[in-house]
Amino acid sequence: MAVFTPVSEQEAAAFIAPLTLGKLTSLRGIPSGIENTNYFVTTHAGEFVLTLFERLGKKELSFYLQLMQHLARKRIPVPEPKADARGRILLELNGKPACVVTKLEGRHCLEPAPHHCEQVGDMLARMHQAGSDFQLEQVNLRGFDWWVQAADRLLPFLDDERRGVLLDELRFQHALASDRLYRTLPRGFVHGDLFRDNVLFASAAGSDNRTGVEKLSGFFDFYFAGTDVFIYDVAVCLNDWCIDRRSGALLPAMATVFVKAYERVRPLSSLERRYLPAVLRAAALRFWLSRLVDLHFPRESALLHAHDPDHFFRVLCRHRCSSLSSFPDANTLTS
Repeated sequence: MAVFTPVSEQEAAAFIAPLTLGKLTSLRGIPSGIENTNYFVTTHAGEFVLTLFERLGKKELSFYLQLMQHLARKRIPVPEPKADARGRILLELNGKPACVVTKLEGRHCLEPAPHHCEQVGDMLARMHQAGSDFQLEQVNLRGFDWWVQAADRLLPFLDDERRGVLLDELRFQHALASDRLYRTLPRGFVHGDLFRDNVLFASAAGSDNRTGVEKLSGFFDFYFAGTDVFIYDVAVCLNDWCIDRRSGALLPAMATVFVKAYERVRPLSSLERRYLPAVLRAAALRFWLSRLVDLHFPRESALLHAHDPDHFFRVLCRHRCSSLSSFPDANTLTS
């Protein structure tokens, strides 16, 4: 959500006029994130988020925005796209596809406690259930094929240790993706990027802010969503919400709280539990690669902040070590 495409107040005012959101009173660029241009928009009708999409095409964007609209109507706390008089939610601004969505209340929790993990696990399962009747499908655009393409670009930049880990992990993940039982796991739409900075919490009604008691108020940034196994979303969350950031190790107590909350809504099958260690590796690999791409192939942005790829290298290595005895390696996966 960095700013790649500048937008003036006059341009923003003209863009939102057909959406009947009232007169623009302020426009502010959002510095976090790395994929799209985002602005906070304040009007007489309230607060919204204006997004200009820097990479995605209209087909993918139609999936994302209709998915958000579907979930909002199912009372999942997500940004709801605003439509013009013709019902269009995807428009164009400064040569880029663009939309306006409702702004969620609350703030990020960058140092989560167990009650944060519990709420995220619960709402993730509810979101998966709410999306079960969503009719559109789209492959996970940051899945295995993208990993291979990214690896080809990145190998010249890696030292021997990281090159060896990357190539070995790609072999393992290829065997996993080809595995007969793995392909039978429950699947549907996944958020794919439900990190701490894509979730908001607000102070619970009647609570004292000093107690730290907060209630989950929203999930956002659905622009990596796609069709995949549900436990991929679980793994992405575990790798961020339940990880020791210094060592990259999974925190068992936090992970247990998260998974138990998820399972109270949507119990995991025995096969999902069996394959989860391998999918934890897949999720760590995906974000290690994407951060490496952002580091070695940066894009110009007025407010871009790159993330450290070594964090997810540590997470991946931890999972590789811990899962060797609890999950069959690539040689034993059935095809």
